[in-house]
Amino acid sequence: LNRIKASGLKLRFCTNETQATREKFVKKLQGMGFDISVAEVTAPAPAACRILKERSLRPHLLVHNDLVPEFAEIDKANPNCVVIGDAAENFTYANLNEAFRVLIGMEKPVLISLGRGRYYKETDGLKLDVGAYMKALEYACDVQAEVVGKPAKTFFESALAEMGVPPQQAIMIGDDIVNDVGGAQQCGMRALQVRTGKYRPCDENHPHVKPDAYVNNLAEAVDIILQQL
Repeated sequence: LNRIKASGLKLRFCTNETQATREKFVKKLQGMGFDISVAEVTAPAPAACRILKERSLRPHLLVHNDLVPEFAEIDKANPNCVVIGDAAENFTYANLNEAFRVLIGMEKPVLISLGRGRYYKETDGLKLDVGAYMKALEYACDVQAEVVGKPAKTFFESALAEMGVPPQQAIMIGDDIVNDVGGAQQCGMRALQVRTGKYRPCDENHPHVKPDAYVNNLAEAVDIILQQL
């Protein structure tokens, strides 16, 4: 990352992290030695807050406890929508059923999902992501969720706008074939897939998404980008 910054290239961290506030997320990365600030992070929760304010929506939150501070300034009384994020242990039957009841009680249900990932990888293995629970609520309430976060086009576009860069001049580097690579390419960006993280060899035979290139790790991606300058 230091090499990218030293080269004068603009950098943005696009994350679907919804288990923590941006501040906590950044502290964690700083602890690993990454030179990163909150201003360089595009995340779903603040993007969702903008939508909620614009549309005067009051959310019932089905999110991780650590994410709740991101919604501190939002009116949550008498909810007229549901916001679902990666709630992890909060995805109990009771909590899902409560969100279902809020939605099913509305004339026009509004479900906002902070991403639609199927699973992600942690040190102890793969974990179910928000998309699986989003689909359960969609099915039960016959509603289409509005996705905030990758792979939504508006999410990538807001990151590009924050950098002041057109999509043709941007490259996405990620480990998720659909949400990172596919989402970025739909916006007109180029995308590299790293063979680390949640990457699986079967990604290379994906029926719809073909990365512009594969790289073995982030360092190799940086090498390739800097060679093009």
